[in-house]
Amino acid sequence: MKKIILLSLMSILMLQVAVSQRYAYVDTEYILSKLPSYQTAQSKLDGFSKAWQKEVEDKFAEVEGKYKTYQSEKVLLSEEMKKQKENEIISLERAAKDLKNKYFGVEGELFKKREELIKPIQEEIYAALKQIAEDGNYAMIFDVAAGAAILYTDDKYDVSDDVLKKISF
Repeated sequence: MKKIILLSLMSILMLQVAVSQRYAYVDTEYILSKLPSYQTAQSKLDGFSKAWQKEVEDKFAEVEGKYKTYQSEKVLLSEEMKKQKENEIISLERAAKDLKNKYFGVEGELFKKREELIKPIQEEIYAALKQIAEDGNYAMIFDVAAGAAILYTDDKYDVSDDVLKKISF
């Protein structure tokens, strides 16, 4: 009988703790869209990306041009000259691929620039979220922009505007 009473009391206590937890959500896409610093950073990233993309496309166009020239001259070239031209084209193509990887690869320049420009903004948002969570005594804050599987949200728990106020741009 003692076990049943003890178990019941523990269940009631755990239920009370679970019910007393507060939850909130934010929409980081909304927050980012309202931050001028993010829009400026995104514009800079777009500029870098376009310039680098053009440079890469120009390199591949050069490879394509050399290949077409080779195809038209191929019948007039000796075997040694053919091999030399083929190696030159392969070398140019490899350089173009290396350039593309340098700019757009996993550890490429675009990744580094994104980290340099966007990470401080993300850290600022995180600090504001942490402060709001502590001040509001929230157990969890979900991000609905990150694809969280939230089927229903009540707007009164949306603290996105509070994050924006805390950042005070």
